[in-house]
Amino acid sequence: MAGETAKLNAFPVFMRVDGRRVVIVGGGDEALAKARLMAQSSAELLIVAETPEPVLADWAAANDAALVRAPYEAAHLHGAVLAFAATGDESADRAVVTDARALSIPVNAVDRPDLCDFFTPALVNRAPVAVAIGTEGAGPVLAQMIRARIDQMLSPSLGRLATLAASYRETVERRLAKGVARRRFWKTFFTGSPARAIETGNAHRAAGAVEALLRSQGVETGHVALVGAGPGAEDLLTLRAQRLLMEADVIVHDALVPEAVIAMGRRDALRIAAGKRKGCHSKTQEEINHLLVELAREGKRVVRLKSGDPLVFGRAGEEIAALREAGISYELVPGVTAAFAAAADFELPLTLRGVASSMVFTTGHDLKGSALPDWAKLAIDGATVAVYMGRSTAAEVAGRLQDAGLSPETAVAVVENASLASRRLFHGTLSDLPALQGRTDLKGPVLTIIGDAVAGANFDRSEPLAAYALATVEARR
Repeated sequence: MAGETAKLNAFPVFMRVDGRRVVIVGGGDEALAKARLMAQSSAELLIVAETPEPVLADWAAANDAALVRAPYEAAHLHGAVLAFAATGDESADRAVVTDARALSIPVNAVDRPDLCDFFTPALVNRAPVAVAIGTEGAGPVLAQMIRARIDQMLSPSLGRLATLAASYRETVERRLAKGVARRRFWKTFFTGSPARAIETGNAHRAAGAVEALLRSQGVETGHVALVGAGPGAEDLLTLRAQRLLMEADVIVHDALVPEAVIAMGRRDALRIAAGKRKGCHSKTQEEINHLLVELAREGKRVVRLKSGDPLVFGRAGEEIAALREAGISYELVPGVTAAFAAAADFELPLTLRGVASSMVFTTGHDLKGSALPDWAKLAIDGATVAVYMGRSTAAEVAGRLQDAGLSPETAVAVVENASLASRRLFHGTLSDLPALQGRTDLKGPVLTIIGDAVAGANFDRSEPLAAYALATVEARR
């Protein structure tokens, strides 16, 4: 009937196997795959194979699994709570299934769904937390794809956090009233300071955070995560950034962060645009600092989402200082900075043995003063220089570097919208760079890489800067 939920033919359960025997019959790849799966549990593994493959024998020896090198007999199943028929031969597997059922032992015949009493799931293991995905044998590849998606969502430290929670369960029941206070405590426990301490591997700090949470009846000041959104492509976002976006109550984002990245947050999260682009500031830095502090004081979990990496021209230092002064907890999550994305777009090594052994990240505005910055001297000595936000100062950058002694023939690579499908690539020399300043058609963020290492880039998909300059001259005639 339309709209009716389909019924499961195999009902998922979690079976206790701690210290109990699980028998795997078979000596090849199928048996090894099931052995590796069961090795994620505390079961006692017994593998029966008259002539096991060397890789299976080596695995059994390395993982403390018992290996019986003998022809299979029904007696090998005695005392087992689960059995696997993994011989690769249908008649041999059928014999194992018949024997197991005679002994009332649930059995799985690998790649033979019609012979299976149970199906093994694709497993996300955060012991003692486990997520099992099954398709009743219909689509193992689909199950693995779903497993990979879920695995990305869950913190690697979730199991340690669950173990800590179990150790405090009786204490919580004794000290907090049943109902709202207890539910509030556990929600904050799994998303607040105890979880953050466990994620950083600080068990002592986690214990202190739990005690403080007990004293406050589960009430905790908010938290701010300064998160790098990467250069634009949503699949360059880190897994930690993705998890924090899913947990955030409020997302305060820059103008350059694409909507596709912002959309990775919870649907009900409040989104606040706080972008600062050249000539268009929706909020001053002081207003942003004040906003982050006030949101945290309201108990909100805040993600301050910054383009690229928050520590590279992201003014994170000012926001950190404001949060410290206000006593607000915070964390930093690095992102892929635009220079790395631009270099990848050009297949360009930023360092190259014997050519460039150092890098400089800067903005064109660093050349505004009368003194030449130290990084300019590094450029002359062979460093690769990445110039952020440098389109409007391209002529000044080129002129000052040439005046300082950098060869006009030094290679340059320019990327608009690094990492995105809409990116545009240009190449040339330092003497061509002033042409960039007149490119009013470049609306997205522009990054310029200068140095001898640029000569090793792939220019097959880029346009020569000189061609635009020549076209401009021709148009003026």
